[in-house]
Amino acid sequence: MFTQTSLTARIVAAGTRWPWLTLLLALLLALGAGFYSSRHFALTADTAELIATDLPWRQGELAYEANFPQLHNLVVVVVDGATPELAESGAARLTERLKAMPELLHDVHRPDGGPFFDHHGLMLLPLEEVQAATEKLIEAQPFLGPLAADPSLRGVMGALDTVLRGVEMGQARLDDIARPLSALAETFTRVVEGRPTFFSWQNLFSDQPAGTRMLRRFILMRPELDYSNLQPGTRATDAIRAAARELRLDPAHGVTVRLTGPVPMADEEFGTLAEGGEVMGGAMLLALVVMLWLAVRSARLVGAILLTTLIGLVITAGLGLLVAGRFNLISVAFIPLFVGLGVDFGIQVCVRFRAERLGQADDRAALAAAGRGVGASLALAALATAVGFFAFLPTSFLGVSELGIIAGMGMVVAFLLSITLLPALVVLLRPRGKQAEVGWPALAPLEGWLHRRHRLVMGLAVVAALASLAVLPRLHFDFNPIHLRSQKAESIATLEDLMRDPDRTPNTISVLAPSLEAVDALSARLAALPEVAQVVSLKSFIPEQQPEKLAAIADAADLLALTLDPPRVRSAPTDADVVRAMIATAVALRAAAEQEQTPAAIAARRLATALDALAAGPATTRVALAEAVIPPLRTLLGQIRAMLDAGPVTAETLPPDLVADWVARDGRPLIQVFPRGDSNDNAVLQRFSAAVQAVAPDAVGAPISIQGAAGTIVTAFQQAGLLSGIAITLLLAVILRRLRDVLLTVLPVLLSGLLTLASCVVLGLPLNFANIIALPLLFGIGVAFNIYFVMAWRKGESRLLPSSLTRAILFSALTTATGFGNLWLSSHPGTASMGLLLMLSLFWVLVTTLLLQPALLAKPAR
Repeated sequence: MFTQTSLTARIVAAGTRWPWLTLLLALLLALGAGFYSSRHFALTADTAELIATDLPWRQGELAYEANFPQLHNLVVVVVDGATPELAESGAARLTERLKAMPELLHDVHRPDGGPFFDHHGLMLLPLEEVQAATEKLIEAQPFLGPLAADPSLRGVMGALDTVLRGVEMGQARLDDIARPLSALAETFTRVVEGRPTFFSWQNLFSDQPAGTRMLRRFILMRPELDYSNLQPGTRATDAIRAAARELRLDPAHGVTVRLTGPVPMADEEFGTLAEGGEVMGGAMLLALVVMLWLAVRSARLVGAILLTTLIGLVITAGLGLLVAGRFNLISVAFIPLFVGLGVDFGIQVCVRFRAERLGQADDRAALAAAGRGVGASLALAALATAVGFFAFLPTSFLGVSELGIIAGMGMVVAFLLSITLLPALVVLLRPRGKQAEVGWPALAPLEGWLHRRHRLVMGLAVVAALASLAVLPRLHFDFNPIHLRSQKAESIATLEDLMRDPDRTPNTISVLAPSLEAVDALSARLAALPEVAQVVSLKSFIPEQQPEKLAAIADAADLLALTLDPPRVRSAPTDADVVRAMIATAVALRAAAEQEQTPAAIAARRLATALDALAAGPATTRVALAEAVIPPLRTLLGQIRAMLDAGPVTAETLPPDLVADWVARDGRPLIQVFPRGDSNDNAVLQRFSAAVQAVAPDAVGAPISIQGAAGTIVTAFQQAGLLSGIAITLLLAVILRRLRDVLLTVLPVLLSGLLTLASCVVLGLPLNFANIIALPLLFGIGVAFNIYFVMAWRKGESRLLPSSLTRAILFSALTTATGFGNLWLSSHPGTASMGLLLMLSLFWVLVTTLLLQPALLAKPAR
């Protein structure tokens, strides 16, 4: 096939002799492949299926998922409130609504809320904080009593009147209530002015403003996933957002609901990738057509190339489904790979056809001559590229392994169609291109200089290779997949927000202790590590110093029993009752402030002014004030009643859903380890993972998984690179039969690879999970281009740069670059980095092919 190029010419001649039959057979194959694809199409968006399950770290991950299925494939709902009461109320209401969707959402629960935390959350704090909190409640008794007996605006005025009477009688000072007065004055004034306001009674009774921990709540759930959809969790996440809207959980009402977790992140990842896809795809297609026209100068030849590529793509898709069974998120990349290299084959044939038309009687003869001229090089290029792709088959990176077999078959399909269907279409379409030289004679002086200075050029190439090797140790692989995600995506922005909170970061490591008795010792060893910030286990939910804490809570409960649960609760007031109460309280505030200029007095007068305005204003303003003040009051009173109803906590009294999150199905207790430092920093995660695994080798978690995946992927590419290099070199040795010719083909490809990686170092572009996929395409294009030159040189062609071959190679590269540029302009960081690396690699492939290769081929072939 390679030594007797007349075989290719005979195949081309057969296609041109029976063009309609050839087209019919190709269409039948495409229809058959299309029908099979439509009946058996399957695409999995499950990223867990991209890596083999027999790897040790994957085995540990799968075992952990089997022990805690409720924590796998989660949607994490983050509820942030403008006040602690809004956060708690919003999370509680949304949880109840989501639990009513069992067919769509499973295991809906709050890891930081619910009855257990309502009753025993205070006891989980240190003893000093428990005592301080109960003392604060006792001090607030005069204020709480009227509020509990009359939870309305009238009751708020009554509570203020009670405190002001104490000031009048000398039992307290106005300065003692400066903070509550200031907070109420600010809230009431904002309502008068018509500005949105969110009031917190919890902040009112606290010495410290509420931090993120108090203002944030979480809801966890497992959605029903549809992996036949490119966004499997969309139906579930849409339902969650709809529920939040129905409950008016939005910023306008003081609550923000955001979704993160593995499911929303994967869905939004695809959504970001597809964003603007139609516009960018149209622009790429237009650029592709323009480049093809510039290459072949005939609209009919462009049509023939595009139709051949489309039919080949359909056939390859059918073969891929037949062999692999389904596509994955990586194997679908066979589409740009096939288009890029398939179009290259078409350009090679059509450009050579145009060149042969100058000396041939008709199109059929010119096509046969073109087949004779480029057939062997096309066959070798296709076979070498296919072998390079097939080298990924034995790797553990299943995503690229399946890509390798599909793309490898695609190269064979593309070659066969380029010497059968494409010539038949050319005959049927009868292109009327001008009979003119299609090469670039202007490049002859450059080639002459490269021949004369070939030693200088080769010396510069050696220097460039050595310089590239010198900087390669500084090449960085960014194993953190978060760095490849769009920061505009809600799930990623929310995740990064959580990473900044050392107590809420998802980048934790899970360790299963052999028994409950071993938890304390293992936790102590882990907590002693300098890379560890804290360690949490089921025992963390069993409070220490319970007798002392329960005593403090019991004292407060005894003193506040009648205060919080009065024998009679007043009925709701009328608007007239509220107005009278506001007027009376305003008078009392001014009397208490008199002529003082203390902050408390100033706040009292400001509050009195706001009350006068509210009393004189429309009833709707008072309703708005009640909506801002009374719901959080009811929430706070409920929380206090539950908190003061605490009792002893033991391992046996812990709620089952909490135990299920901390004890594996096989009975082993879970220890969760938190990193010290920035949990989004790769160096921090590496040190953290290494330190924890030194103590607990079977530990699992995101920091370990992402590093394990990185190691698997890098190893896969190293293995595939070595295998493809050996296989292609052997193939070239068998076909070319001369070591010198093999080296002439391979050396420019190796140099282009070194220069590409060195450019990554210089530009600060790390390799990552996305752009590393560019390397096999770089290898395939580089091998193909250099094979074209070497095969032409072996036939005795000495003027390579001015020939039609260079025109075909350059426009093939430009055509491929249109697709790469489309990726580079993507708003998705991972895709943009892939496009940039592809452009870099294509640039260096062209440089080495068009400058180094002619210098290497300066002497005629023997």
